[in-house]
Amino acid sequence: MKVAIVHYWLVTMRGGEKVLEELCKIYPEADIYTNVYNEKNISETIKKHKIYTTKVNKYPFAKKLYQKYMPFMPNALMELDLTSYDLIISSESGPAKGVCPNPNAFHLCYCHTPMRYLWDMYHQYFSKSNAIVKFFMKKMIPSLRQWDVMSSNLVDHFVANSSFVASRIKRYYNRESDVVFPPCNINKYINNPRNPKDFYLFFGQLVGYKRADIAIEACIKAGRKIVVIGDGKSKDARRYVRSGLVVFTGRVSDEKVAEFLSQAKALLFPGIEDFGIIPVEANSAGCPVIAYRKGGAIDSIKENVTGLFFDEQTTDSLVECIKKFEDNAKQFSDRESYTKHVRQFAPEEFIFKMKKLLDERKRI
Repeated sequence: MKVAIVHYWLVTMRGGEKVLEELCKIYPEADIYTNVYNEKNISETIKKHKIYTTKVNKYPFAKKLYQKYMPFMPNALMELDLTSYDLIISSESGPAKGVCPNPNAFHLCYCHTPMRYLWDMYHQYFSKSNAIVKFFMKKMIPSLRQWDVMSSNLVDHFVANSSFVASRIKRYYNRESDVVFPPCNINKYINNPRNPKDFYLFFGQLVGYKRADIAIEACIKAGRKIVVIGDGKSKDARRYVRSGLVVFTGRVSDEKVAEFLSQAKALLFPGIEDFGIIPVEANSAGCPVIAYRKGGAIDSIKENVTGLFFDEQTTDSLVECIKKFEDNAKQFSDRESYTKHVRQFAPEEFIFKMKKLLDERKRI
């Protein structure tokens, strides 16, 4: 069986590329197709494969401006000749699924998320763009939405990385999907000692949808200390720091992250993520998570065992949940419960479930 794996772009090693690494282990002889390829930033596991690019890779400064070239990617994908392949696995977050397989091939799409800048986060992206980008968005987004829906018909079966993404696939493509959680490096922190101290933790980029502001303002309002790890800047950083309760660390080493996870009372996770690997990593370190009850966190956190949920994406709702957590702190001290919970997110579980699903689907 000849296998092709289509990945939206290969420029960094983030969650989507970690999924691709595991797919490479399942199919070590597979060819990889992508829109843009930056060899310097990609793992040896992926680079062992034959990697082909679309014409977008030749565009000026494509390795840096790849997202700006997104409107040209659908046509570039359709020009790829994949007719010799028996199995096509598309790894979809940016454009990837819009390839044309031969009639007898099986096309499975592992969907990290339907493109959020086309759908539910369009207005957020639009409001933060400059006038030139807004002009082109108005012109191009409607046709890109049409292409995105039509290209979903080229997929035989969808796999979602969370129940939240499965619901978005149903809404935008009207397609059912199986859920297979993405691989998480649970062994990274699983042997961490646990020594909670008097602070909460936020870990993630300081960008709008992560909602670090809710975590910080809730801690200030409740009179609790918080450490904020992550790239980016907060426009209110000076005001927050003046409270004496907030520390911004910027990016830190894995060793320092492990230290913070071992000492934090809990990780605060107020944003909406398609899956959210950070809560799984926190749980693997035995650190409870207090999360907004929406998105992938519903799958990655076991309520009243490895964390708690607050129901409104507001400061007051989080403050109330922090107080509830502190009143029941002993309930979240069983390290074995965390370890048992995170086992389902291990890379070997991803490989086992994907192999089983592919075997079953190919027989249909």
